[in-house]
Amino acid sequence: MKLMKRVGVACFMAGLASMALADNPISTYHYLADPGAAADDEYFYIITDSDDPAPYNSGSYQIFALYGFRSKDMQNWTDFGIIYDARKVNGIGAIWASGIAVDPKSGTLYIVFPDGGGGGIGYIKAPGIDGPWTNAVGQGKDKLVGGRGIIGCDGVSWCFDPGIFIDDDGTTYVTWGGGESNSRPNTDNFDIVKLNDAKDAPVGNGSHVKVNNLPTRKMLEASYIHKHGSNYYFSYSTGWQQGAPTIDYGMSNNVMGPYTWKGTILGDPSMNGKSINGNNNHHGIAEFKGHSYVVYHDRRIAKGHNGLEIIPADDGKPNPNEGYHRSVSVDEMFYNNDGTIKTVTVTNEGPKQIENFDPYDWYPALTSSKQKGIRSRSNFVQGKKAEHVLIPLSSKESWIRVSGVDFGTAATGFTVEASSAADGNKIEIRTGSATGTLAGTCTLKNTGNKNTYAENKCEVEGLKGIVNQLFLVFKGNQDSTMYVKAWGFEGSGTTPPEPQKPFGGKAWAVPGKIEAENFDEPGTGRGAGVDSYSENDSENHGDSDYRDGTGVDLYKKATGVIVGYNQSGEWLEYTVNVKEAGDYTVYASVATDNTSAGFSLSIDGEPLAEIPVSGSSWEDFVKVKANVTLPAGEHILRFEVTGDWFDIDYINFVAGKDAPEDTSGKESIGNSVSFSVAGSHDYRVFNVKGTQVGVVSLNGSNASEALRMAGFKQGLYMLRSMDGSKKFMAKVVR
Repeated sequence: MKLMKRVGVACFMAGLASMALADNPISTYHYLADPGAAADDEYFYIITDSDDPAPYNSGSYQIFALYGFRSKDMQNWTDFGIIYDARKVNGIGAIWASGIAVDPKSGTLYIVFPDGGGGGIGYIKAPGIDGPWTNAVGQGKDKLVGGRGIIGCDGVSWCFDPGIFIDDDGTTYVTWGGGESNSRPNTDNFDIVKLNDAKDAPVGNGSHVKVNNLPTRKMLEASYIHKHGSNYYFSYSTGWQQGAPTIDYGMSNNVMGPYTWKGTILGDPSMNGKSINGNNNHHGIAEFKGHSYVVYHDRRIAKGHNGLEIIPADDGKPNPNEGYHRSVSVDEMFYNNDGTIKTVTVTNEGPKQIENFDPYDWYPALTSSKQKGIRSRSNFVQGKKAEHVLIPLSSKESWIRVSGVDFGTAATGFTVEASSAADGNKIEIRTGSATGTLAGTCTLKNTGNKNTYAENKCEVEGLKGIVNQLFLVFKGNQDSTMYVKAWGFEGSGTTPPEPQKPFGGKAWAVPGKIEAENFDEPGTGRGAGVDSYSENDSENHGDSDYRDGTGVDLYKKATGVIVGYNQSGEWLEYTVNVKEAGDYTVYASVATDNTSAGFSLSIDGEPLAEIPVSGSSWEDFVKVKANVTLPAGEHILRFEVTGDWFDIDYINFVAGKDAPEDTSGKESIGNSVSFSVAGSHDYRVFNVKGTQVGVVSLNGSNASEALRMAGFKQGLYMLRSMDGSKKFMAKVVR
């Protein structure tokens, strides 16, 4: 949770973390671009085109093939390699930015792709992401839109960058188009067409997209339709004329529009050298297992961002032109209560893993969450499933990593299908890191050449429960002498996820006070009910190690430990036990020096209140409040940041609507704080940094006045009784 006035600290932390393993992009061994996204109940799918064919000094795009990826958990991705290759399909010149959708009824996948830079829009289908992909146009045509197609391009400037959307009732829509459109209304750039029930012919011609309230940024390319709840969203890349293109969007209650512009989904991902101002932007959006995600391209590999290996272009020359050698990344996307979309935060880590990885299956070799020192090769044959193999550079550091692996009771063996053209090639199975604990070693049979494969088996030990990081490390004396096709583990049993638990083992009583830093202990495993907090990064930017390892930003202040560096989208959860159902007044003690901060409260996912936060000082804690209605019993309370930059000390629930907060025995903050005691008592005095600065005697007197009379300067102080049983705040005003 980041605080604006502490940016210097945050930058220093980022520098220290530069050698950490990043999880974006999804592939670090070839150059990919222009992603599209879709999801069903089991998998999240990504398709990309490829910048691999472009030479290192390329001044233009050279794009001929589509790649396919899928994931069950949003961290481990299976790369199926080239799933469709224009160089091996008659009548297609090239394949650029494409769209993908999955029919929820049949499970069939559909792709729309542009033939080169605008020669028409192709339409293919397959039973799975790895194919085989066949023509879905119908009517004896080989294009859906454009030359040799069922309908024409309908007058848009550029007949390309198509997207495909299948509504809840199975109705399919295709959108396409693009261009700067300086000489006519900007919204004439894009078309939407509805397909018939057989999905093989449009119903009439396309309809020009209308986006109302459009700002000065023009609509350029990358048209895309998705749905969330009852709202439809039309998103696109803005024009080059405005510098770095963004992904903007409009909303409508009708898929055909008109749409009303609402804002930016994704800025140009240029922070920390991930992209280039003035270059293009492209995206895909899909909902999966209760989350929403956006995929996009950047230049992380070509720029060596965050310590990534800069791989050469296909011509073998180093340091390729980053403008034409892109990478594909993914991050989670969030909505506001009114359905508008929060601007996506581009991350190094990518989305959280949402379920455990099952090792007891048979996986294509390029299934991983991160890679180092490997290459790959695709063998695309039209009419067959995609074939993709992993090629280690085994004389160097070479490995793939798999995250969050659930070995259950224990794994007993490992099997790998591989070829080996040399003796001594082997795969080490390690945990924690590429040099971590060795669980087993598989020495590969010498098959005589790289195109003859054999199964290799070896025993493993020590692999049980959930292993956060599993590494397959490739060792050999010569690079590219082994090709790995698939792998899997033998064993049985699964480890059920352990749900989150109240901090200290007991739910917070309501009515009552909840200390913000005492959020629930997270569970183990992955899935719903496991996470008890969400942080935008893994670093604790505070000065307290009270909840060390969580990454939540905790600070020592005069009131004790508080949660600071609060940033929009972050949240903390607390198990609460509500004594009686009914109305309550909730108070929160907060500090900030801006007027745009805020947070929301919800219980078991149901909204309770949106609470704005404003102030003029980080040192002065003020109270904000709201009326809420709570159900009786045990529940999960979520505190979620909706406006950046504030500190929070506690949340207090008081029974009754508009009920006053009972401050007896608690902190009291203000200009005229009083604390009456029988007789004279000494109190230690601490400044806002938590340093003791003196002692004051109180004898039923006003604490603020006693401090002033004792010579304490203007400011905020914490007073604590000598035995530590009582503490409160007092403010000296001159």
